[in-house]
Amino acid sequence: MAPEQLRQALRLYLVTDQAALRGRTLSDVVLAAVQGGVSCVQLREKDLNTRDFYAQACALVALLAPLGVPLVINDRIDIALACGAQGVHLGQSDLPPARARNLLPAQVFLGWSVETLEQVRQAQTLPVDYLGVSPVFATPTKTDTAAPWGLEGLQQIRHTSSRPLVAIGGIHAGNAAQVLAAGAQGLAVVSAICSAPDPRAAAADLRKICDDY
Repeated sequence: MAPEQLRQALRLYLVTDQAALRGRTLSDVVLAAVQGGVSCVQLREKDLNTRDFYAQACALVALLAPLGVPLVINDRIDIALACGAQGVHLGQSDLPPARARNLLPAQVFLGWSVETLEQVRQAQTLPVDYLGVSPVFATPTKTDTAAPWGLEGLQQIRHTSSRPLVAIGGIHAGNAAQVLAAGAQGLAVVSAICSAPDPRAAAADLRKICDDY
């Protein structure tokens, strides 16, 4: 994926959370979110077994591919390869990015979560296509992260790194413009869309904010 094409794909980045769907199916919420303006979807499944994770990934590839929206697999390179996902996102406890890059086809883009400035600097020499700034604000959907970066921390990362930045953690329509102004190229959201009464409308509100930058 060309750099500018990737930047556009990262603008509004939905991270799935089965527990946040309020009884709705994942496919229904994802489709509504994409109709509202989500440009990238990450399938994050910490509790599914491999067979079920693979089945869910294949279902989302079938849903998203005709719409031109890339699917990113969290952590699991084997699942990404098996289902034909367009991206992989790794955290600090996952396979090292350099090794992951060797295993993935060249066209599959690779993201990496950063929680310290040292990791941001390290990323400058790694074969990653974007950085996930995690978390920007405190969030109940992911409790195993470092202290929040805040807007000042995000600005510091922007001055340190040349990689596209996707901000995640506690982001919603009320603070999205501030996050973009602080240097993020993309907004990654979980509950702001997955738990919204109307995921399509919630995505449309966030996408309008993204398009203003």
